[in-house]
Amino acid sequence: MENPLFKSGFIAVCGKPNVGKSSIINAIIGQKIVITSDKPQTTRNKINCIYTQPHCQMVFVDTPGIHKPLHKFGEYLVKIAVNAVKGTDAILFVVDACEGIRASDEIVADIVRRSGVKAVLAINKMDIAKTENVAQEMENKIRSICPNITDTVNVSAKSGKNISTLVQKLENMMPQGPMYYPQDEVTDKPSRFIVSELIREKILYLTQQEVPHSSAVVVEDFEQRENGTLYIRANIYLERDSQKGIVIGKDGAMIKQIGQLARKDIERMFEEKVFLDLFVKVKDKWRESDFLIMNTMGFKDEFKKGEK
Repeated sequence: MENPLFKSGFIAVCGKPNVGKSSIINAIIGQKIVITSDKPQTTRNKINCIYTQPHCQMVFVDTPGIHKPLHKFGEYLVKIAVNAVKGTDAILFVVDACEGIRASDEIVADIVRRSGVKAVLAINKMDIAKTENVAQEMENKIRSICPNITDTVNVSAKSGKNISTLVQKLENMMPQGPMYYPQDEVTDKPSRFIVSELIREKILYLTQQEVPHSSAVVVEDFEQRENGTLYIRANIYLERDSQKGIVIGKDGAMIKQIGQLARKDIERMFEEKVFLDLFVKVKDKWRESDFLIMNTMGFKDEFKKGEK
């Protein structure tokens, strides 16, 4: 029998790049669902992350950071983020306490304002902020732009500070509703997507600055072998031959390290032995190609959902 008092809803997580949106979601869910790094635009797809309790289910929609796009791919990322705000029950607006409020935060605040959706402001990285006073100044600035901010919580995704308080504030905003996903699900993305993201995270972590934004990962094979091993074959796409050399490394050292680190995370997630087969390919200027972005790189479904 369904609980008539059960609450549920969708929460769009918004902010400029690199403010810690994905880290906050991982802290709320209690495990690593979305990849993180210190490089902007780490999140590229709209990812639903599911938090379920006996009395409530909240679906966090992790979005790419909203920024001024420099190429077609950047335009797609911003479009995904803006579309994700539409039709949600609440917005979690994340800013970085170490940076203060900048023009890019004000752009996001205006998008949140125009949505008309009630929002909670999370001021992240308070564990390394210079002073506590900065939080009040940031809150005042955002509220002057965005009157639909209903609450503000100073948090640290890294230490877990006030994450439970943030969860409670968001729960209070949820309407009564059904359980949208089975209680043991933590994301709506298929296994292939999660694997591709874990591989891309290692590329972000290990390679030089010129490579990360030019890289994409597509899982081509994902099958259980008779010997009990999960076999995964994935292509790493780059834009230039010089980047291919960086990712492969001297005598294949870099691609080997990427594979080893990714395999450990994949085995931890699926709780079984994994054989990870990685190939590096070059697709010239893929970030400027509508066809490659929408098809080869797996973004087609995202825009079908957002199109009007």
